[in-house]
Amino acid sequence: MAEEAPDSDQRRPPRDIADASQAAASPIHVFVSYASQDAAIADVVVTALERRGLKCWIAPRDVTPGDFYAGAIVHAIDAAKATVLILSKNAADSPHVIREVERAASRRRPVISLRIDQVDLPADLEYFLNTSQWLEASGSDIARSMPRLANAVCLAIEKSAIHDTAIEAPATEGGPAPTSSPTIGRSRHRAALAVGILVVVAVAGFAAYRLWLPGHRAAAPPVATDSAAAASAIAEKSVAVLPFVDMSEKKDQGYFADGMTEELINHLAEVPDLKVIARTSSFQFKGMTDDVRTIAVKLAVAHLLEGSVRKSGKVLRITAQLIRAKDGSHLWSKSYERRLDDVFKVQDEIAASVTQALQVAMRGEEATPIRKQPNSEAYSLVLEGNFYKARMNAADMERAIGLYLRAIKMDPDYALPWARLGSAHFNQAMNAWIPRNQGIEKARRELQQALKIDPNLVWAHYTLCGMAMAIDWDWDEAEAQIEQVRQIDSNSYLLPSATADLASIRGQLDRAITIYQGLVSRDPLDANSLASLASLQFVAKRFDESRANSERLIELSPNYAGAQTQLAVALIYLGRPDQALLTAEKETDENSRLDILPIIYWALGRHGDSDVALAKLEATQADDCAYCIAQALAYRGEVASAFTWLERAFGHREAGITSLKTDLLLANLVGDPRYRALLVRMRLAP
Repeated sequence: MAEEAPDSDQRRPPRDIADASQAAASPIHVFVSYASQDAAIADVVVTALERRGLKCWIAPRDVTPGDFYAGAIVHAIDAAKATVLILSKNAADSPHVIREVERAASRRRPVISLRIDQVDLPADLEYFLNTSQWLEASGSDIARSMPRLANAVCLAIEKSAIHDTAIEAPATEGGPAPTSSPTIGRSRHRAALAVGILVVVAVAGFAAYRLWLPGHRAAAPPVATDSAAAASAIAEKSVAVLPFVDMSEKKDQGYFADGMTEELINHLAEVPDLKVIARTSSFQFKGMTDDVRTIAVKLAVAHLLEGSVRKSGKVLRITAQLIRAKDGSHLWSKSYERRLDDVFKVQDEIAASVTQALQVAMRGEEATPIRKQPNSEAYSLVLEGNFYKARMNAADMERAIGLYLRAIKMDPDYALPWARLGSAHFNQAMNAWIPRNQGIEKARRELQQALKIDPNLVWAHYTLCGMAMAIDWDWDEAEAQIEQVRQIDSNSYLLPSATADLASIRGQLDRAITIYQGLVSRDPLDANSLASLASLQFVAKRFDESRANSERLIELSPNYAGAQTQLAVALIYLGRPDQALLTAEKETDENSRLDILPIIYWALGRHGDSDVALAKLEATQADDCAYCIAQALAYRGEVASAFTWLERAFGHREAGITSLKTDLLLANLVGDPRYRALLVRMRLAP
């Protein structure tokens, strides 16, 4: 028996069967969703769009006789590149329209809304429209809005075509946006720490030293090669928080939406037995239109949390929705409208609601630590500062510092901007953007001020841990700071990496590898964790595993600086120097390529070429990476010269020398008394 037609089956009369068949063979650009009472306006919309060359699908016109009505609609939504919603009170009251918009949203299709009256949206519909384009046509001649609507649809389809080129895009002025994969530039300086993302210490010898540099981020998520197998291994108690969308009128609150997303990730990470994907992987999908199931498979999670932030003055409207990935169903959704001062409470409410929806038991006590509520404007400034700081370049770091200083001026007793300011000055010092001693002195002073205000501020202890490792080489102090973080918040996302870095410096490679394997599992698209794991496996002489993860890193982020070098050094130790040379020639980072070439040529027996490459390395990097030169000399067996350059690296307090205890490239030095003496001076001797 034919399925009963929904609310919209009183729409336009169907064309003849021949016309319908011809339409079915054509690509669909636009699905038109509307309530039956608005059929006349839907007529105008379809006519205007099709005059622009946009093939529309509208019921009942395009339902083939004999087809199930609802099934035809579902297939049309899935096939269309965009959905146009005739938004009215009638549409808001129609469960069928809501289902159509929900289907389009779950398939990551752009939704362009043409509002024809002043309707108050129900929460469900508002959530689905929180990332859509809105065109206001209430109180005006609908026909006058058609050019704007057509332009908006064409633009949405062009953007969508970047992710789906199989469907022909409509003819518009200009072409689709270029499909580029920008790579975030890394610092030229050999600072091995990236405080503000992770206090990372160079630990795994030659390749690790290069790979620990700040600023690396994967340009695009990898393509799943076996979706079915991946989906079957996904834990039910797992979730990824996708970047919340800035829906503010001026589109100037992106940093606030990002900050909200990070806070929710941190809140959910405190839930026992719940796998929460870390920020780095979740943010790979910012602004992308992938289907929810595709994203879930790539992130290996069963659920996705997404939402939006709309800020107007001191009023904040947040919508959030929890989606079951395997079928796109919505387990929970809610909208919040609060004053900005209540933002922390809203974060707690969302996190609690999500955990309840996932049927994951919260701890018996309140998970969120007690904290002084900061001035709301100061909090916003900190979030904005974090946004610029994460870009890891000199100009944006200076801009972040200015924002932190404004937050401090507004609320001097707010600890977090003091800690973030200290972290930023530490970054400046390690990257030689300001005089090193000056930056370190400022950082220490600001971190102490943060702890004076709030002795339990995790970020301050975490940054002090990084300074203890990179600057002071005080491993006991670093461990004490890690323990402080553990006592304050045993579930802090900062704990594993700091613990692994210190373990690897001390030569506890198995422990460090296990920790990073866990980090890669939790954050499968984080190129940094994958690079660290590959480097650690190399120095642990697990060369095949290192090679495999290096290849995975290159697949994930082809332009990741030092990735080809890491793979090349593993190939050398696997007895494949010819392949190592071919690999090194693909290295996009010139400094990393210069570092490895003297070693590869030596392994190939091309000693003359190795001499030339070494001379170039010394000429270009004597003041920048003495440790790298020492590695090349040690591999070549030039022991005395290698120690000369190691002393220079020690005197410069280069962060790379913290890998001294585990560096395979220094193997020819290990039996020399000077090697143990250097370990003693580094406080790394057994």
